[in-house]
Amino acid sequence: MNPNLQDTSKNPPDSDAQPYAGLTPDAVTDALCSLGLSADGRLLALNSYENRVYQAGIEDQTPVVVKFYRPRRWSNEAIAEEHEFTEQLAQAQIPVVAPTVINNQTLHSFEGFRFSVFRRQGGRAPELDNPDVLQWLGRLMGRIHAVGQLQQFQHRPTLNMQTFGLDPRDYLLRNGFIPPDIRPAWESVVQMALDEVARCYERAGKLDLIRLHGDCHAGNVLWTDAGPHFVDFDDARNGPAIQDLWMLLSGDRYEMTSQLSEILDGYGQFCDFPSRQLHLLEALRTLRLLHYSGWLAQRWQDPAFPVAFPWFNTQRYWQDRVLELKEQVALMQEPPLSP
Repeated sequence: MNPNLQDTSKNPPDSDAQPYAGLTPDAVTDALCSLGLSADGRLLALNSYENRVYQAGIEDQTPVVVKFYRPRRWSNEAIAEEHEFTEQLAQAQIPVVAPTVINNQTLHSFEGFRFSVFRRQGGRAPELDNPDVLQWLGRLMGRIHAVGQLQQFQHRPTLNMQTFGLDPRDYLLRNGFIPPDIRPAWESVVQMALDEVARCYERAGKLDLIRLHGDCHAGNVLWTDAGPHFVDFDDARNGPAIQDLWMLLSGDRYEMTSQLSEILDGYGQFCDFPSRQLHLLEALRTLRLLHYSGWLAQRWQDPAFPVAFPWFNTQRYWQDRVLELKEQVALMQEPPLSP
C-alpha cells in the first residue's frame, strides 16, 4: 500500500468510500466547541480536496481555519512531524502558518475525525514574473531548507521513483483505470519515462535528502503587503531540495532559466544548493504527473472527486497523458537548466 494512505488512528465508518460522510456543519461547529472555541455557525469551505478545510466564525473573535485530516492517510506520528516542522520554522521567524496550540496540543479528535486549528492568514498569489519576488521566495526557501536539513522525517515517506512513479503506475494498472485500447501505448511511454527518470537520478548522483514543504506551488504561497508566507505543509516529506523550487518555474526554457537564476541568488544567501540536482528538474515533474493520476484514482470513491474532476478517467484524459509523457521523455534528454 502507498505509505501516504496508511493510518493507525480510529476512522469513521465507511471512511474509504465516504470519508467525510459524518462531517456535517454541526459536527464542525461541535468539534470547535469541544476545544472551548465558541463557534458561531458561520462556515466557509475552502479549496481543498485531500482534506476538508473551513473558515469558521468564532464569537467576538477573529475567524479561524480548521482542517479535518483525511481518514486513513497519515498516522498521528506523521501529522505530529508536520506540526513539529512548521513550529520549528515559525520559531526561526520564517513566515509559515503553523497549527495553533490548544490545550497543550495541535492535533485534536472529535467523533473519529482528527483536526487542527490555524489562524486565518489571507493573501494573494505571488507575482512570479517579478525578479524581486523570485529572489525573496528564494531567500525564504533557503531558510526553510536550512531548518529542514537539520534532521529527516521518520514517519513520512520519501519522494523518489518508488513512491511517486512505480507505486502510482502499479495502482492504476492493478485497478483497471487505463482503457484497454490505450493501455499498451500508456504502459510503453510510462516505462520510457521511468527509464529516463532513472538516468536523471544517475546523473544527479548521491542525493542529500531533507525535510521539504513538498508541494510548493504558487497556490501555497500567499502574498500580503508584508511579503510572502507559506501554507499547507500537508505533503511535507523527505526529498531533494530542487523539489521545492521547480514548481515555482514556468514558461519556456529561457524563461525558466531566468526565474531559477533569481531564486537561487536568494536561496544561496542562506543555504547551499547542490547544483547536480538540476538534473532532476524534469524528472521530478514527470514523477509528479504520474503521481497526480494515481492520486485521482486512489480518491475516486470519494464522491467529491468525480464532481470536481469530471474529465479524469475519460478516453481523452489518458490519450493526453500519453502525449504529455512523450514530451517529458524528450525534455529529460535535454541538458539541465544552467542559471
